[in-house]
Amino acid sequence: MTVTDNVERHRFLYEVDGGTAQLVYRVEGDTLVLVHTEVPDEFGGRGIGGKLVAAAVERARRTGETIRPECPYARAWLAKHPDEVEGITVDLSGLAD
Repeated sequence: MTVTDNVERHRFLYEVDGGTAQLVYRVEGDTLVLVHTEVPDEFGGRGIGGKLVAAAVERARRTGETIRPECPYARAWLAKHPDEVEGITVDLSGLAD
């Protein structure tokens, strides 16, 4: 299974066992704003949310975008994986912990 970037709908998608997990985002200039991560309960604990955030990181690395994680899950994942975001600008200004 792979994550796809549905640019038209502004979301990363991961389809598994007939269900879909997603990371909704918006683009503001050169910033990729991570808005909401949604993984169906029955697929929890499989690392799918992390795969979605990792796909956003890879996009930012490829495009030079800054990441702004408004989504609490994405923010926590980025904090736990500093090696994954090395060389990428992460904008945490004004965001709650």
